[in-house]
Amino acid sequence: MKLAKGATVRDMAAALSCGDATAREVVNNSVELAEGNNAWLKSLITVTSERASLEAKAADERRRSGEIRGMLDGVPYVAKDVFETEGIRTTAGSKVLAEHVPRKDAALIRKLTDAGAALVGKANMHEFAYGATGENRFSGTTVNPWDERRLAGGSSGGSAAAVAAGIVPFALGTDTGGSVRVPAALCGVAGFKPTFGLLDATGVIPFCWTLDHAGIIAGSADDISVVADCLTDLDIFGGESSLRSLRIGLPTALTSLLEPGVREGYERAIAALRASGATFHDVDLPDHAESRTVSLTIQLAEALAYHSSLIASSGEHYGADIRSGFVLGQQLSAESYVQCQRLLTAYRKSFKELFKDIDAILTPTCPIVAPETGSTRIPIGEELFPVGNALTLFTSFFNLVGAPAIALPAGRNESGLPVSVQLIGAPNKDKEILKLARHLERDLAS
Repeated sequence: MKLAKGATVRDMAAALSCGDATAREVVNNSVELAEGNNAWLKSLITVTSERASLEAKAADERRRSGEIRGMLDGVPYVAKDVFETEGIRTTAGSKVLAEHVPRKDAALIRKLTDAGAALVGKANMHEFAYGATGENRFSGTTVNPWDERRLAGGSSGGSAAAVAAGIVPFALGTDTGGSVRVPAALCGVAGFKPTFGLLDATGVIPFCWTLDHAGIIAGSADDISVVADCLTDLDIFGGESSLRSLRIGLPTALTSLLEPGVREGYERAIAALRASGATFHDVDLPDHAESRTVSLTIQLAEALAYHSSLIASSGEHYGADIRSGFVLGQQLSAESYVQCQRLLTAYRKSFKELFKDIDAILTPTCPIVAPETGSTRIPIGEELFPVGNALTLFTSFFNLVGAPAIALPAGRNESGLPVSVQLIGAPNKDKEILKLARHLERDLAS
């Protein structure tokens, strides 16, 4: 049986369970799609066909002997090329690590292997996760499956594009300021950044230890929930609840400047939540301009700390944008870094206070649809924003506070490009925010 393009985790699990397909057939189809589309899509840096074949064979053997490991057994996926993989090069999208072959798998790769999932590729990305566009001179720029003249976004653009193109039903990514949610939004899929530390980042090449979150990209919040249920100790599907008493915060001061299609998607989501019984309340987040400075200061200082030894030995191999970031990092004082860490503590305290009066926050994921490749500044209202700032306008703050946030498809604009909304919960309310996301996506689909 050949599964339809865009088959979900549940579709694949059902086909495997009833014998309509073998893991080998499912995984081979995924590998063929990866290899057949990569010349134009550039979603993968490495196709791991040999490992995928071995893992599919093992999944079929377990199924024959009645030792199935769960819903992900025999299901293919890709991982952003910062997740270390035993015996398979892990480049972080950089010439600096072009020949880096780890000796063991990252923690999340091990968990997925234990669950029986089959790794079919290492996903393309912005070099060392330093950027929201995904543009990369070393590995090529992943393009948007909806319009190859446009960006898939970054830094986990390859992961999002692979899911959106139907190569795999889910992927691993990382998110430091929006790097899972932004490409998910631009590519029309779902992207989940959990509470800081919920998904184990051991074995992930870091960008910024304080703000890096491992995350999941899939076609839907339901598929993300299936994967999260496997990777965490949370009972993700336990105790389904109604939206009737939910209080949703709307940060109206941040959402005044939106492209028309994005605004329509946002209003569609508000209407769906209202129809399900949710109530709405205006909320104020800390000053956004200041929080972006805090985020950038911490990122650049920590990135420089990690890369200092590599710069000494391989500095000429870095791309121009990350080299300029290192220069900025060298100009930061220890005092600035410490003060920003103190502000981080204050943000987290004030953010927690918001949830005395609300249960979740709803924003657009990005104020714009996917920009054209090569864009540098984006008009939003009467202002011009650097493209990275525009794309992460509604995402970066939630890395500072470590809160769970999920990007959900909310339709398309008049040109057929995806628009997206974002649900945010209080820290450690991942289960609740995923439930809300599943409710909302069902309502938006009806």
